[in-house]
Formats: sequence, structure tokens, C-alpha cells
Amino acid sequence: MLFLRSFLFFMGQVITAPIFTFIALLAMPLNPIARNDLISGWARSMLWWLKLTCNIRHEVTGLENLPDPPSIILAKHQSAWETLAFQAIFPTQVYVLKRELLWIPIFGWGLAMSSPIAIDRSAGREALKKLVAKGKARLDKGLWVVIFPEGTRKAPGERGKYHIGGAWLATHTQTQVVPVAHNAGEYWAKNTFIKKPGIIQIHIGKPIQTAGLKTDVVNQQVEDWIETEMATLKP
Repeated sequence: MLFLRSFLFFMGQVITAPIFTFIALLAMPLNPIARNDLISGWARSMLWWLKLTCNIRHEVTGLENLPDPPSIILAKHQSAWETLAFQAIFPTQVYVLKRELLWIPIFGWGLAMSSPIAIDRSAGREALKKLVAKGKARLDKGLWVVIFPEGTRKAPGERGKYHIGGAWLATHTQTQVVPVAHNAGEYWAKNTFIKKPGIIQIHIGKPIQTAGLKTDVVNQQVEDWIETEMATLKP
């Protein structure tokens, strides 16, 4: 039964992705916020479809912690789920991602229309410079920026190295950081087709003010909060 439910969800993605990619292309003349709000309709529809087919829902704690000005979200990365759900939970946002994702046919084309910050991870310090320039431009336009500090998805209980990119962007633009923990990997694990029913828990922390702080201090504060919070999340 789990396979059938997961297959139905997958087919919904396959059928609707080209439609929303076409919509994204038509939305090019719109301003970035209006365009991203339109494109995120696919993510919202997939969350509804996920609930219907796989009985995966979510509960959010800490919405009152979200500040008014555009901020930087630094979050745990366990699943493909959060890339969908964050579009429904948080204000209009863009993602910092590896540029290779934009090369994926259909999906990558639609993703490119959402004004992501595509980074060449092998570029080292030059990548950080581009991250700051592009990140500041997105924030100035009223867009939030989402970064997964660990860089890649980690299985539940697994802890990766927290890279400094997100904290670097925050300190160099003096933008507050919102840390986020969740347990999506318990229900939609990385590199797996089968999805398990349940309620995903998302915990949003209080903003971390970065003005006057060094990058490594901010990065450590984010890591400490997320990993401490992860220990409280149970399936």
C-alpha cells in the first residue's frame, strides 16, 4: 500500500511539473515576489497531494518568531519535503543551491524562474563573494533567503558539517538569521521512493541578530540551536 501511495504522489509530480514550468515561463515579466508566489503554487499543490496520497501532514511551532523584514533561514536538510513546505510556511523566498540543479530538464527550468542563488561550490572564496552580492540583491527586493548549512540531505540522527555560507551572508549583510529544525526525514527519507504517513514537526527558533558578530560565532549559534532542537523532535 505504501508503494502505491508513493507512486500516486510521484505521478502527480510528473504530470504537474511541466504545467507549472510553463506557467513560470509566462510569469517572467512579473516582479520577483509576484513571480515566486505564482510558482510556489506548485509546491502548495504538492503538499495537498502528499497529504491526500501519503497521509503526510505537518505542524509548525514558533511562527510567532518570524520577523517582519526579509531574513535568512538556516535549516536542517533531511528531505525533499522541506523545499516544498517552506514555500507554504515562510514568506516569499529564494534558495541558495548548487548550480547543477538548474540543468535538470523541466524541473530546473522552472526552478531558474524563481530567482535562486546558484553557486559553484568549487569556486571557494569567489563563491562567497557572489553569494553576498546576489543574496543582498534578493533581500533588498523583499525576498527571504533559504540556506541549508549542511549542504546536502542528512538522514535522521546524522549530523553534517555546518558550512559558513549562510552565516557569511548574514554577517556581511547584517541580516538576522532564523534557525529551523524539523524531522521530515522520518517520513520522506533521502534517496527513497517510499513515503511513510505521519505528522512532520517544524520548529522555528527566535531570530539571531548578526550585527557585530563574527561569522563563525553566528554559525555556531545556529548549529547549537538546530541540533539541540533536533533532539526534541520525535516521530
